[in-house]
Amino acid sequence: MRPGGAAALPAAALLAGVLAAGPAGAQAVQVRFVAPERFTDAENRYGSGQTLRATLAEIARIFEETGARRLAPGDDLAVSVLDIDLAGIERPSFGAPQGVRVVTDVSPPRIRLAYVLRRGGRAVARGEETLTDIDFLLGARLATGSLAYERILVRNWFARRFPERG
Repeated sequence: MRPGGAAALPAAALLAGVLAAGPAGAQAVQVRFVAPERFTDAENRYGSGQTLRATLAEIARIFEETGARRLAPGDDLAVSVLDIDLAGIERPSFGAPQGVRVVTDVSPPRIRLAYVLRRGGRAVARGEETLTDIDFLLGARLATGSLAYERILVRNWFARRFPERG
């Protein structure tokens, strides 16, 4: 096999992954999704938004980025997402090829999760919670971008659950 051929590609991909991950142990939050195909409402069935895969990737990114800012150095948080119900209700659209997500105060975002916080390899906190906010529209002026209501929900949970950063 010539240099830089097929064998070099996996090594290059591995190196790129290591460089993107940063220093060893830098990822403070690990997110896994338990039976996502059964989630209440994480996939836009009428084409009004993201696919299930894109929604899960964005939710994981929200947890990882928020955890990187909120957790103390050396803390590791394992989050198992058990259910997602996005803000709003998806409705088929009449006369248009895509559906519409209608967001009202009767359809708040909801994320059910279990978590374990480890410090120095030892579990210091654990629990199972349902994150929701029936007043989520009051913060609507702050809601921008993809999964904005869910982003605010996760940020508020981190602020309540992990108030101090070391």
